[in-house]
Amino acid sequence: MNQTETLDQLSINTIRTLSMDAVQKANSGHPGMPMGAAPMAHVLWTRFLRYNPEDPNWFGRDRFVLSAGHGCMLLYSLLHLSGYKVSIDDLKNFRQMHSITPGHPEYGLTPGVEVTTGPLGQGFAHAVGMAIAQQHLSAVYKTSDFNPFDYHIYGICSDGDLMEGISSEAASMAGHMALGNLIFLYDDNEISIEGDTGIAFTEDVKARFEAFQWQVLEVKDGNDLDAIEKAIAEAKADTSRPSLIKVRTQIAYGSPNKVGTAGSHGSPLGDDEVKASKEFLGWPTDKFFYVPDEVQEQYNQRKEEGKKLQADWQQKWDSYTKANPDKAAQWDASVKGKLPEGFAEKLPVYKPEDGAVATRKASGKALNAIADQCPWLIGGSADLAPSNNTNLDSSRSFSKEDYAARNFHFGVREHGMAAAVNGMNLTEGVRAFGATFLIFSDYLKPSLRLAAIMKLNSVFVFTHDSIGLGEDGTTHQPVEHLTAMRLIPGVTVIRPADANETVQAWRVAIEHEGGPIALALTRQGLPTVDRSTHGKAEDLAKGAYILKDADNNDPKLILIASGSEVQLALDAQKQLTEEGIATRVVSMPSWELFDAQDQAYKESVLPKSVSKRISIEAGSTLGWQKYIGGEGVAIGLDTFGESAPGDELMKFFGFSVENVVAKAKELM
Repeated sequence: MNQTETLDQLSINTIRTLSMDAVQKANSGHPGMPMGAAPMAHVLWTRFLRYNPEDPNWFGRDRFVLSAGHGCMLLYSLLHLSGYKVSIDDLKNFRQMHSITPGHPEYGLTPGVEVTTGPLGQGFAHAVGMAIAQQHLSAVYKTSDFNPFDYHIYGICSDGDLMEGISSEAASMAGHMALGNLIFLYDDNEISIEGDTGIAFTEDVKARFEAFQWQVLEVKDGNDLDAIEKAIAEAKADTSRPSLIKVRTQIAYGSPNKVGTAGSHGSPLGDDEVKASKEFLGWPTDKFFYVPDEVQEQYNQRKEEGKKLQADWQQKWDSYTKANPDKAAQWDASVKGKLPEGFAEKLPVYKPEDGAVATRKASGKALNAIADQCPWLIGGSADLAPSNNTNLDSSRSFSKEDYAARNFHFGVREHGMAAAVNGMNLTEGVRAFGATFLIFSDYLKPSLRLAAIMKLNSVFVFTHDSIGLGEDGTTHQPVEHLTAMRLIPGVTVIRPADANETVQAWRVAIEHEGGPIALALTRQGLPTVDRSTHGKAEDLAKGAYILKDADNNDPKLILIASGSEVQLALDAQKQLTEEGIATRVVSMPSWELFDAQDQAYKESVLPKSVSKRISIEAGSTLGWQKYIGGEGVAIGLDTFGESAPGDELMKFFGFSVENVVAKAKELM
């Protein structure tokens, strides 16, 4: 080997031994994948990837996604060598309490980690969203002189990633959209936890991805650096298709006794095998977490190259912003989440005489009013835009012919859609939403959970939110779904009661920071509350508010409801008042927003002195005890619905004035 080849091999073995040492010290982790994939990762990071560790958030950087998040010591080793703020001590604290090197990569915790990965297939699908966002930004902002967002999304995925259904959904989208900026290296080591992948996974991956309209390249030997470099270069050259590079590797390469075995997948090698592996690799057996000076110098040179790349980009960007002030202003507003002056005044306002309005329809008008003022708002539906009312009337359909468009057709791919929306929201300069029926929140919940973990500002629109949707029957009628989403820490669920609350829900969603928003909306029309005699719709931002108080402002009973059941509560209040029971109606569209208020406000809405309370929501009763207390009654649905007109179903399952009044009298 020549000197360069020797240095490359030394660098690769550094990655391998750092990974072995960290896993062994933690006595926990996955050493095999980093050892086998080290060559491809080294080639990518030292010959292709554009990054500057001194500015991990440089807008013009390439993105790297380790979808095979269990192999995170590969990434942590690269981040350390490349000059990110990941020290040797951080590597030594792998998988330890409060370290920045957790057992799977976490966005926002470790500098240089672009996305939280580990649940297999998620990183792959999130990368597709990143690639969509890049194509959109490029189309919107590029000029004949400069494209500030001419970057690539690279990733490494595993056999397990490609077994997961979400990767197929995402790959199908990426091929259809011709995302030529997306390049994945497939660590084809044919090993999973249970053994050889042949026991469960014998499909022709190459043929599958070619059918998805990807370019598929093959590297027969995962240690052949020239072949890896050639394949990545070829992938970059094809700008009309995403690329999958199938790299045949050996898990735990370098381990004499565990190479190619399932035993190296998720367990430390053991002290004796670590020593034997270092001997095989020609590594000092008495050194741990050792980085040779010449290896560090190689990565330092790459760091300097990255700093120069950003400096050149910055110079062009400065000239660009002066020459294109409108684009520069739009970019600045999008990154800062700055809403235009008079934003709220341009949102729709509904009057009682407007009649019954389905909250999904009110949502569509609010969404369009916001999108007209915020050109960075993009999104779409999983083949349900006419039902979800999520089409942006002023824009076109995003496609390989029109990446600047803002309406996305995700197809019947709820899980892939949600991950793609997250990937878009991981990209500075865009704000993305996705939509489907509430029942199908089940299909995307893992991505919703990751949005919460990463504190992403993803917005998910869920319509047809109860048995009120009617004749479609039990398979399409959500019951436990609101509760399931409320159980995810960091998810804010909002179920508005009428058109004006819906407008305010969108206002909250677009202003919200630090986690995803889930809007639950009706198919059926709901009366518009008269705000001249009832509480203000703007108080939705507080999560719960007094919609209509008892005549003497001294209630003996409180009815708490969300969504379509708020009108039922108002109707019941009227009868209860006539029968001499002083009743307060509280609209509670969001538990999470209410819980965030101070104690004084919460006491003003739900005073401890009023223990007689009834909650009314056409969904699971689980969790309402927190608000109704030990003496309260929860009117809800803890069984499945039926196929029938929505109003008949509501009455049959107890969502009627007669039932609410009867329960109230029993309680009093």
